[in-house]
Amino acid sequence: MLKVGLTGGIGSGKSSVARRLAEYGALVIDADAIAREVVEPGTEALAEIVAEFGEQVLTPEGRLDRPKLGEIVFADEARLARLNAIVHPRVGQRTQELMERAEEGTVVVYDVPLLVENGLADLYDVVVVVDVPVRTQVERVTATRGMPEEQVRARIRAQATREQRRAVADILIDNSGSEQELDVRVAEVWEELQRRLRDTRPADPAS
Repeated sequence: MLKVGLTGGIGSGKSSVARRLAEYGALVIDADAIAREVVEPGTEALAEIVAEFGEQVLTPEGRLDRPKLGEIVFADEARLARLNAIVHPRVGQRTQELMERAEEGTVVVYDVPLLVENGLADLYDVVVVVDVPVRTQVERVTATRGMPEEQVRARIRAQATREQRRAVADILIDNSGSEQELDVRVAEVWEELQRRLRDTRPADPAS
């Protein structure tokens, strides 16, 4: 098994890379999806979040209002740290459960936005960083999510810098170009991951 940590800032296209790797055969574990799962209505995590931030972070249906919560925590480092303390241990536990199910010979890609921020690089055999300029992040997120530019920049400021992410990268994917260029680069990365997977396998005593 090869454990791959995949990360990148908001708007970097990390999810597009994860989708392409899944098409090649990787087992992709999506931290954002797990983070949504652990705060479903009725969970302990959601109850703790409401106790910390108030009923204002719930929708009328009783689900977590993620945009509203984001407005609160991305403007206040202390409150963001409190949210992370509630959610991240549960995400880690669920992630471990999923990784333990992976068969030998599998490339397991853990899609995690806050890999650098939480000091998780050493947990993986390979760290892949999807990198784009900040201006590209802003343009993409305002266009695709309709988020005001200042909110996008606040989220970028709350995340690791490009330099911090690049410093832990074993493999760097520049996603500032076209979809076709990304296809080519991900194909190259998949070949590299396959090579590294082969290198992790013990030698055949009969060979």
